[in-house]
Amino acid sequence: HNSYWMPASKPGKIIFNELKVPSFLEGLSCLFLFFPNFTLLCYTSSSIFYEIGELMKIHRTVNPVAYENTYYIEGENHLIVVDPGSHWAEIRSVIETINKPICAILLTHTHYDHILSLDLVRDTFGNPPVYVAESEASWLYTPVDNLSGLPRHDDMADVVCRPAEHTYVFHEEYQIEEFRFTVLPTPGHSIGGASLVFPDGNLVLTGDTLFRETIGRDDLPTGSLEQMLDSIRNQLFTLPNYDVYPGHGPATTIAHEKVFNPFF
Repeated sequence: HNSYWMPASKPGKIIFNELKVPSFLEGLSCLFLFFPNFTLLCYTSSSIFYEIGELMKIHRTVNPVAYENTYYIEGENHLIVVDPGSHWAEIRSVIETINKPICAILLTHTHYDHILSLDLVRDTFGNPPVYVAESEASWLYTPVDNLSGLPRHDDMADVVCRPAEHTYVFHEEYQIEEFRFTVLPTPGHSIGGASLVFPDGNLVLTGDTLFRETIGRDDLPTGSLEQMLDSIRNQLFTLPNYDVYPGHGPATTIAHEKVFNPFF
């Protein structure tokens, strides 16, 4: 797959329908290209490689549906897949290229764009266990809850996945093969939003809660702006200056968001 360096501090901001636009910019989408700190980007499917330590690497696929990010956390001997999205052919190619067994599939939440290739990954790569927040566990097989069954998505098939093998225990330290991580509850975009903290890589995957210089949308079922802001302030902004890998758009850092995110 195509790989290249992309530092977390790269300038720019992604604007599309999973991100919340600050109120003072609503209605000005046609002007974003004139703002030096805003970049309107159109993604094609691609894979991006981040080196985050001697024994840990992250690869990213930008999927065509909602430009959702699928991440692959590569350890010395194993692989974790996070949020397998719509571009199954690319996801399969990346996993085969890395060529390490998948020890877990971790979900930041269960909206359809984050789970479209979930069962394909399971069926093709030895049924690795899936982890999800308990409050969204049933959404995997309930199209209305994962949003694929809503009338506005009549142009797509309902997304129905098999149940997850595990539900998260928040704040507990997990050790799965060589990977050490904790899971933080970060609701706001959806009730079961979870952020995945890998201290050995100095990174957190924030799903659709925190993005570069913006936050996730809060107008979907179970969404709450109050909850989202509380999640970011009290769960994410209490972390060290970790790199942030969101569910859509480019990477950022905790320190950058504390200073430049207009919602704080």
